[in-house]
Amino acid sequence: MPELPEARKMDRTAVELFAGAGGLAMAVHRAGFRPLLFNEFAKHACRTLEANGAKPQDAEPRIPEPGDQWPLVAGDVQDLDMGYLHGEVDILAGGPPCQPFSLGGVAKGDEDKRNMFPQMFRAVRQIQPKAVICENVRGLLRPSFKSYFEYIERELRLPFEERDPDSTWQEHDEIIRLKLEKKSGRPEKRYDVVVTKVNAADYGVPQIRNRIIIVGFRADLGIDLDEFKRSVTPRYSETALIRSMINGDYWDRHSDVPDHVRKLVLARLPRQIPADDSKLPWRTLRDAIKGIGEEVGSLPAVPWDKLDRKEHYLGGFTDHIGWPDARIYDGHTPNELDRPAKTVKAGVHGVPGGESVMLTDERVRDSGNPDGWRYLHRYMTVRETARVMTFPDDWKLEGPRGEKMRQLGNAVPVVLGEVFANAVAELLEKAGK
Repeated sequence: MPELPEARKMDRTAVELFAGAGGLAMAVHRAGFRPLLFNEFAKHACRTLEANGAKPQDAEPRIPEPGDQWPLVAGDVQDLDMGYLHGEVDILAGGPPCQPFSLGGVAKGDEDKRNMFPQMFRAVRQIQPKAVICENVRGLLRPSFKSYFEYIERELRLPFEERDPDSTWQEHDEIIRLKLEKKSGRPEKRYDVVVTKVNAADYGVPQIRNRIIIVGFRADLGIDLDEFKRSVTPRYSETALIRSMINGDYWDRHSDVPDHVRKLVLARLPRQIPADDSKLPWRTLRDAIKGIGEEVGSLPAVPWDKLDRKEHYLGGFTDHIGWPDARIYDGHTPNELDRPAKTVKAGVHGVPGGESVMLTDERVRDSGNPDGWRYLHRYMTVRETARVMTFPDDWKLEGPRGEKMRQLGNAVPVVLGEVFANAVAELLEKAGK
């Protein structure tokens, strides 16, 4: 697989469920955790994991040695027996399918058969990891799901309190409530849980992406939850981005931006410089394309005569392929280069309505617009979208364009996942566990 930063000295281990394109798995590995198992159901996502070094595990399950390929079990997590990993795993990570709770889905919540939180809890019981990281959509906090989400949180705190198959979740929740009030259960079978609402842009991801991240530490480890919360405090802000544009720092990084674009962006900003919040500027779509902060090369512009679905290897980058017929729909705005990108969603082109459409710096005369100009737009390429999700350029994506975009839309931005995985690693090390 692509070379990643050197792991920490201690042999930390991880299991990744619902691995998808590997965003959270990559983040956990970068934080120093060696993968013992991947599980993924989607065919094209499994091919992506294999293309990046995972090896299908078709024999009897075994714990890989350091340096072995990452074992991948393709298929339904409900058929997966993880008992052989009991006591061997530092961190269990995964993002259970979010469609049951997403604004973009049918929002059936706990009644939806795609709800895989019960499988996360089953994995906790079988593995008994030291820590759990779970990412999901902000829709879990909607009023219609609030009670169920609170149940999820309590169930992670007492995952070994199994639900009777014939009982409702409300009945199970009442049992858990009573046991939590009595503080019953052995510490090694309880988890201390922190729920963090995040916007990925606040963590250095060039994208507005609102999610929740649930982290649990096994109670017998004595982890300081307040220290964990401090360690995942956001370091980036919109205020700092505005300041950098007004004082010129942003434009110094992007000296090739045409004057008419710069003037248009500045005209939309507050006239007064916001107070300094001592944070770093949000990263923008332009930053992502230029490779700012990632020490990678700039993606070349896609020529207008190359929006032909063909791989021209522009600048030597794969998946940097122009796509035709981009449209902007009424009520939806396209991505602007000097803002973080809009949320990458799991559709063929993101979703209809400009979600994966971007305005460029190029403009043409148009008497129908008040200023006499119209900016040209096109679909973002898969490579541009991967950069917005903070995947490295050498991470391979498999399948047709629509499947690659779907994998990216379902993924956890690598940089966001890394912040939380690093925080878990540091606190486990501090606790000597």
